[in-house]
Amino acid sequence: MLSGEAGNNVFHVISNGKGNPMDDEVERARAVVGESGRVVVLTGAGISTESGIPDFRGPSGVWTKDPEAEKLATISHYLSEPDVRRRAWRSRVDHTGWRAEPNAGHVALVALEAAGRLELLVTQNVDGLHQLAGSDPGRVVEIHGTMREATCMSCGWRGPMQETLDRVRAGEEDPPCLVCGGILKSATISFGQSLVEADLDRSFEAASMCDCLLAVGTSLAVFPIAQMVPFAAAAGARVVIVNGEPTAMDGLADAVVGGRISEVLGTICGAG
Repeated sequence: MLSGEAGNNVFHVISNGKGNPMDDEVERARAVVGESGRVVVLTGAGISTESGIPDFRGPSGVWTKDPEAEKLATISHYLSEPDVRRRAWRSRVDHTGWRAEPNAGHVALVALEAAGRLELLVTQNVDGLHQLAGSDPGRVVEIHGTMREATCMSCGWRGPMQETLDRVRAGEEDPPCLVCGGILKSATISFGQSLVEADLDRSFEAASMCDCLLAVGTSLAVFPIAQMVPFAAAAGARVVIVNGEPTAMDGLADAVVGGRISEVLGTICGAG
């Protein structure tokens, strides 16, 4: 079934009952991306859930199932409550991200880069799967940081997360910084922490100068980074949204595709 908003030149694909979007709308999105020489991509949790990493607020999300877990990602609780830090370290040891592998959606974006048409890939995810798939780290902006490194909240030390997790596995429940004794946490942006201004500037500048903004697996409800979409549209770029559920910004898009990202993104990016 296909529904359209002719006034906005937007078409929505609705699943055919087997989980696959209609071929003609995927082709429409492929044409938009294929005609664009400078593509900027924004990815969210939806591209990683297909690798087995749960989101936070979805029906089966981490915080949906356990509202108390949100404290682990809130900087005020993390810094003031040792019990929260101990629970956070246990959750880091067992995080599904360590076992996850990139899926076909991640690979499709690598192919877009290899074709010389991907300007910048901005991700809201902290799992590092884009880089594991082969994306150039220099073209990836991890706007919410990374789970693959640890950092000290006092002296700013930063290093591989697995080295600190080895200390947790050896019995340290709340490992302090080995340099200054300060509090360690993952190098992710927690609630109450500011985003990196340079990353925001780079993301918005790229969105304002691209030919196409491709939003993948994001509800476009997390600000300020969701503003990349209206910034791009206002500058005259075409917008393609690939997401399992409708977003509040679908009306800005030239094409909106539902379905499984790993099944459709390769075609949209010209990789399959």
